[in-house]
Amino acid sequence: MKKIKYCSRNMKNNGTKPVYKAMKSKYPEIEMKKKDCLGNCRTCKHECFVMIKSETVKADSADKLYKQLKRMIG
Repeated sequence: MKKIKYCSRNMKNNGTKPVYKAMKSKYPEIEMKKKDCLGNCRTCKHECFVMIKSETVKADSADKLYKQLKRMIG
């Protein structure tokens, strides 16, 4: 896993900003990118999500998303 992309609108609407900050401090070797919109509007309205390569990783809450990302990293 080299790069995680975050949607700025999802950060604002669903609270993924703490996930971004926590991941950036815990895993500085992984590139974190914030984009205005990632084009996953249906997902963005209802869930917290990030993009890794072309895969969407989503969860019901920011906390669950953070735990899922940590599990993926190992």
